Amino acid sequence: MQQKEPSQKKRPLLASTASDEFAIINLCVHSPVAPQRVIGKDTDESPSSLYVMLMTRAPAPPPADIAPLICGLRAGERAVLARAITLVESKRPDHQRSAHQLVQSLLPHTGTARRVGITGAPGVGKSTTIDVLGSHLTGLGHKVAVLAVDPSSARTGGSILADKTRMAQLAADARAFIRPSPTAGTLGGVAAKTRETMLLCEAAGYDVILVETVGTGQSETAVADMTDFFLALMLPGAGDEFQGLKKGLVELADMIAINKADGDNLARAKAAAAEYRAALHILTPRVAEWNPPVITYSAATGAGVAQLWEHVLDHYRRLSATGAFAARRREQQVKWMWALLEERLRSRLATDPKLKARLPQLERAVAEGTLSPALAVEDIVATLGF
Repeated sequence: MQQKEPSQKKRPLLASTASDEFAIINLCVHSPVAPQRVIGKDTDESPSSLYVMLMTRAPAPPPADIAPLICGLRAGERAVLARAITLVESKRPDHQRSAHQLVQSLLPHTGTARRVGITGAPGVGKSTTIDVLGSHLTGLGHKVAVLAVDPSSARTGGSILADKTRMAQLAADARAFIRPSPTAGTLGGVAAKTRETMLLCEAAGYDVILVETVGTGQSETAVADMTDFFLALMLPGAGDEFQGLKKGLVELADMIAINKADGDNLARAKAAAAEYRAALHILTPRVAEWNPPVITYSAATGAGVAQLWEHVLDHYRRLSATGAFAARRREQQVKWMWALLEERLRSRLATDPKLKARLPQLERAVAEGTLSPALAVEDIVATLGF
């Protein structure tokens, strides 16, 4: 008489071994839908063959320290998204390595959101506009992520990060995520890790990314190299048509929107719009498929906000039809690579031990006038071995 084999205890529906954990990580990374429940091996609900298939077909898993972040992001958890952005923004070398691996693992789940950069002079109403526009978009069913960039002090390096307080309506919206970040010395009106942060938001399921720049003037155009649509906000009576002709912000804008077109300001806003339209006739558009429109709207009343978003969608449809949209995205990826290279070189300048020992002598010689800055740079390059 054969003895019955003792019944084996069934595994729980969670990872209980390192191999199980790797399978779960691969499910989080490669599943097109965020995982709600992970199936382990040797359970009633899943035969071992399914487990083996997942293990043999899935690529090597990412490091365990970023696995919880990947799963949380794919599930759309806002707290995990905030932690992931903090990791990306960290300057610690070990954090930077983990951040690079995190972004690489999430790349297949990015690129589907509409990325809109919003800039304008201080006081033009950027935060108020984003509050109204973002609430309009969440009402249409979109998930909106706002990346608000705040200037850092040149003396202390600190930032107030108060833009979120001016987005009271959107801050209370469950379908919105607002992340203020400091410039930390980065030029162009954006933060150092704005590109990476956009990808994290897209991987978390946000289909509209609004990037609010610092708002300091005509040179603030770096956001145009990382977004699909560059929106420039203007005030009525801020200048004549020659202001619109100035190179920089206006010639790169995909649309100019005159804010505060309400009450007594309505006539002035329409006059300003006419002046900018005349100026844009002289400038060459960024792409042949799109002539930047000039509109008026009011962030205070909401008038014209829906029209503003329609122009963003129309821009996407026209550029997508000719391939110009995909070409712009590819160009932005290459620019991102060069920006990272410049960042790496600056980091080496600050951390190279030979250079740190040599720099005080060079700085003293330049300050005393015994060595020209050009020769000092040559000395630095030679010290680095370039």
